Amino acid sequence: MDIKGNFWIEKEGKSFLGRGRIELLKKIDKYGSISKAAKEMKMSYKAAWDAVDIINNLAKERVVEKISGGKGGGGTRLTEYGKKLIDMFESAQKIFESDLKALEEFFNKKI
Repeated sequence: MDIKGNFWIEKEGKSFLGRGRIELLKKIDKYGSISKAAKEMKMSYKAAWDAVDIINNLAKERVVEKISGGKGGGGTRLTEYGKKLIDMFESAQKIFESDLKALEEFFNKKI
């Protein structure tokens, strides 16, 4: 018997963080660009921008911020708070997966 579940976080009744958004934040951190992150994830720039906007609006601090142009042009970067959110989400995800495994073992012994 397998116990399955998906983990995400809602805030104010809205989807805040889930696997997809965490991956997007990681790609933004890697590339310094929402556009490149979106392309890597095979999603539209608008969908990526909307996700970042929702995250920034629901978070207590900025998660992604713009970098003004210069020689190489502008871009975006993940804030320290954004990096902390990724770490917290991934830690919570591991706890969730461990709890699912424990439930699976419990039911496999009983059924």
